[in-house]
Amino acid sequence: QIRYSIPEELTRGAFVGNIAKDLGTDVAKLAAANLQVLSDSDSQYFSVNVNTGVIMVSERIDREQLCGQNPRCFLHLKLAIENPVEFYRIEVEILDINDNPPEFPSDEVSLRIYELASLGARFPIQPAQDPDVGTNTLQTYHLSANENFNLNVKARTDGGKFPELVLERALDRELRAFHHLVLTAEDGGSPPQSSKIRITIQVLDANDNHPVFDRPSYGARLVENSPLGTLVVKLNATDVDEGPNGDIRYSLSSHNSAALRQIFAIDEQTGEIRVQGNLDFEEATVYEIEVEAKDMGSPTMEEHCSVVVEITDVNDNAPEVILTSFSSSLSEDAPPGTVVAVIHVRDRDSGEQGRVQCHVSPDLPFQLRKDYEHQYSLLTSTRLDREHVAYYNVTISASDLGSPPLSRHTTLPIALADVNDNAPQFEQASYEVLVAENNPVGSVLVTVSAADPDSEQNSRLSYSILRAGGTDPGLDPTRYLSIHPTSGQISAKLPFDYEQTTYLQFHVEVSDGGSPALRNRTLVHVFIVDQNDNAPRVHFPRAGEDSATQFRISPSTAPPALITKVVAIDADSGRNAWLSYHLVEATDPGLFSVALRSGEIRIMRALQETDASAHELLVVVRDAGEPPLSTAVTLVVLVEERGPEALQGSEARATDGGGLPTVTLYLIVSLALISTV
Repeated sequence: QIRYSIPEELTRGAFVGNIAKDLGTDVAKLAAANLQVLSDSDSQYFSVNVNTGVIMVSERIDREQLCGQNPRCFLHLKLAIENPVEFYRIEVEILDINDNPPEFPSDEVSLRIYELASLGARFPIQPAQDPDVGTNTLQTYHLSANENFNLNVKARTDGGKFPELVLERALDRELRAFHHLVLTAEDGGSPPQSSKIRITIQVLDANDNHPVFDRPSYGARLVENSPLGTLVVKLNATDVDEGPNGDIRYSLSSHNSAALRQIFAIDEQTGEIRVQGNLDFEEATVYEIEVEAKDMGSPTMEEHCSVVVEITDVNDNAPEVILTSFSSSLSEDAPPGTVVAVIHVRDRDSGEQGRVQCHVSPDLPFQLRKDYEHQYSLLTSTRLDREHVAYYNVTISASDLGSPPLSRHTTLPIALADVNDNAPQFEQASYEVLVAENNPVGSVLVTVSAADPDSEQNSRLSYSILRAGGTDPGLDPTRYLSIHPTSGQISAKLPFDYEQTTYLQFHVEVSDGGSPALRNRTLVHVFIVDQNDNAPRVHFPRAGEDSATQFRISPSTAPPALITKVVAIDADSGRNAWLSYHLVEATDPGLFSVALRSGEIRIMRALQETDASAHELLVVVRDAGEPPLSTAVTLVVLVEERGPEALQGSEARATDGGGLPTVTLYLIVSLALISTV
């Protein structure tokens, strides 16, 4: 085995060794022995000149490529010769030269170090790589001058050297946010080679500063009932930290009440406090809002401040009317000055805006009396009359002294309770009734009607019939009439007979249901209207049943002598008693005549010897009623020499008959006597 040593990176053709010399063989013999160089590698780095026996470099040799970091690097060759066949092993050691400087992976490296990193903290830097070996490889590092970091080179057992930055002085990002260093790597070659890397250190912010408000406290003034969204104040807090550590969020402190949180809201980004609820001076005049500003660091840091909001009162509350005592029913006879209601008024506003004045309409019989501040009494001012006005709606108006004033109206319904202070009144002072005689029993003759302006029991009326003063005691109206106690209908209990009763007068009394009851009367005149219900009655000449009355006249009686007179009376009146006399039948119709109205029978001509000695006359007495009624009487006139003589036994036929009143009888007798004379 033959060994050679050559440095790397020799040029082609460079001398490696003389095999012939080293083997002690003649060069010619080597050429004749068919010398061949065989390499263990794929590349033929060497060649042999068979004429000189010199081994030369045929290709570039890079030790770092061939052997890397191995401290020793060898290439192995085999020499083969023939006649006889022999093999020789040649070992060529490739020696390192300082042909590579140390190289960092990059030209620049960035480190991020928290400003609160503890002193002595180490921050490894990626080492430089030098493919050379031995003294030509990386030997040391150098760090540029600075105030905060030192360099520490950590050696490994394999010979590697790793640089580390060691924090010697505390960092403060707020003072210096970036540090720029230069790290130099140097090998041990001659001359030495080196390379540099720029180190940029970014000092990462640590949340070491809390937010700071620009003022320790804030103040604002708002009017109550400010609209939603009204800006109260804009807070401003700063944090010298950066990133999340300097990112501030605003919020209302948990010390605030839930009610306050419903009234105010804060924008967490801008710090604007705005109104989100109803501001009411009457509930609170001042609000003190606790606000906190937090950064987004970990852990978070916070700062607190207070915002004092003063509320200015406006006239936004109408007066309130509260009934302390109230009676909705009032007796109509209540004297003036009677207390109807006691009223309490209040206004939640302050100052003049909270002062209240009350009044009622002067057109009502009521007035307000101010008892003391905030209390009034509602009194009656005049006499009351339920029948004139039964119900009052009393409106109480309460107004404050604000500008503009606010008012509230409260209506009290007051009903007047009835007192029996009104007697019933008939619709007519008197009633006149015409009733046809022979009226049916139970028929309603008239309805009397009265009214009572009182109400309920005081207006419930009851009717009764009283005998009028000066009336014939025999004509008791209750005998003929009855009255319905509630409707006032007067009905007939018996049929009237005009011939007996022509007129009734009585009082109807009405009384109410009050206590004591009040009464009133009206006078009722009942006039009986005659009906043609009586036929004429012959009172002269009188005749018995089935007989005729005879009269005697002298044959020498000269016309127009009065023979006799038929006297009849009709108990009816008016046309019903207007009688007419008619000669219906006669023995000699032309001899006698009857006066139509007087009933006188006269001879119409002188008697003759040929005339009959007895003449029968049928006289009918008829009234003017509708239909007419009549009565017939038969007279026999005897012609004799003796004077006339009335004979009993005349026959009287009547369609109807009846007793005559006493006065009528006297009248008939008088007429008969006069006629006789």
